[in-house]
Order: sequence, then structure tokens, then C-alpha cells
Amino acid sequence: MNGLNFFAPSQIAEKVRDACYKKCHTPTKKLFILAILAGAFIGFGTELFIMVYHDVGAKMSVGFAKFLGGSVFSVGLMLVVIAGSELFTGDNLIVIAALEKKIKWSELFKAWGVVYAGNFIGSMIIVLMMFFSGLWATNGSAVGATAVNIANAKVHLTFLQALMRGIGCNWLVCLAVWMATSAKDIVGKIFAIYFPIMAFVASGFEHSVANMTFIPYGILLKNIPSVITATGKSASTFASLNWGTFVVKNLIPVTLGNIIGGAFFVGVIYWYIYLKKEPSKIETN
Repeated sequence: MNGLNFFAPSQIAEKVRDACYKKCHTPTKKLFILAILAGAFIGFGTELFIMVYHDVGAKMSVGFAKFLGGSVFSVGLMLVVIAGSELFTGDNLIVIAALEKKIKWSELFKAWGVVYAGNFIGSMIIVLMMFFSGLWATNGSAVGATAVNIANAKVHLTFLQALMRGIGCNWLVCLAVWMATSAKDIVGKIFAIYFPIMAFVASGFEHSVANMTFIPYGILLKNIPSVITATGKSASTFASLNWGTFVVKNLIPVTLGNIIGGAFFVGVIYWYIYLKKEPSKIETN
């Protein structure tokens, strides 16, 4: 303990390492349920983003609209970290425990697979809830139109664009998790989470788990005539918005980018700085 209201970076590295060890030794069923919860929590943040963002751009500058959207989206990671659940992007930090040889690499990949699958199921629960709630019809279906436009834009990124945006996203997400680990109280954790998450959303970066809500929601809504009318575009504009493009054009490159941004730029680098043991130097005459 350092006597302050936060842990130092070297202490964060140790706490993250130990937490990741525990994650990989959590019973698979419990890990899977926690992952479902995280997918749902990020889904709530996504839903809130769409609801808030859908009309502010017409009344404010684009930059400020993105700032507001990013601000409300941050509730998703707050729920994940403070309420307790397992999010694939944050769990990219498990690489620290593998580098420390606290777990096997096979345990790392198993945990990632279980959590990724659970996140998808949790996301789809929120997608279906949002769809059948009819809230997409808010403001003359402008909310639904925004959801479709966002989803369509995401499946039209090039592979390189999606990859780079995925890297930027999870670099910031894992820094949010890292800093939240530093905080010793709830308010500190909230502020540690808010700024990096707001930054990644306002910047337009891509989060694989958030896109498990954004894009399927748009795929469902594109079949509703009133929603397409509200977009002011023809139905053919959204012809390439489908499950195939969701996976190939977005989910795969964004997930790869998220792994690079979180596992390497945060996990590997901070492990090297704070945990890697340097060979002792033996003085010779």
C-alpha cells in the first residue's frame, strides 16, 4: 500500500496479473455467464449511445455529438468493471499472466474463446430486447434509422481501416481497465473508465463486442419500411448489410485489431516494463 488513494503502475501490473490468473481458474460455466453479462452491459451502452446520438448531430456540431455519445457509452464498461463481468477486450490483458508463466497459453486462448462467445450471446439478448421493445420507432423511427446507418457504415470499412480502428479502441479500453484497477474507490474507478472510453467512441474507433450489438441491430431494422424511410435512402443502399459482411468486413479485422491494441500495446508493454525480470549482472574483474 502506498498510502495514496490509488495504486502505482508497478502495483497495477501485479494486481492485473493476479486477477488474470484467477480469471483462467474460474469454472468455465461461471466465466461464460459473466461473459454473457458483459455482452449485455456493453449492449446497454450501445443502446444508450444510439438513443442519445440519433438527433444531436442535427442540433450541435458533429464533434460535440460524438463527445456526448462517447460519454453515455462509457456506462457499459463501468457496469463491466464495477458490477463484475468478463469482457473479451479487457480480458486481452490475460496475456500478462501468460507471459509471467502463471497460466498456460492454452488457458489464455480457452478463456478468450469462452468470453468471446458469451459476449456475443449477451449482445444478442440486448439486440432482441431493443428490437422487440419498439424503441427504434422513437422520434419518427429516427432512432432506428441511426442504428441502420451506423451498422451500414461499419460493414463498409476497408480491412485496414477496421484493423487500425480496432487497435486504437482496445488500446484505450485496456488503459481504462488498467487505470480503474489503480483506483481504490468507486468514484475513482468511474473517472478512470470515463475518459478513455469517451475518447475511443468520440474518435470513431471500433470495439468488437459493441459491434455485436450495433451491427445485428441494424441488420434486423433494415427490414422495417418506416426505418428505411426515416434514413432518407433507398433500401438498396443497405443491401450489403448482412451477417456475412458483419463477420468478414467488421468482426474479424476489428477483433484482430482489438487484440493487438489491448494484448500488445498495454499487456505486453507494461509486462515488459514492470514485471519482466532482467538478468542479473555479474561483475567480473
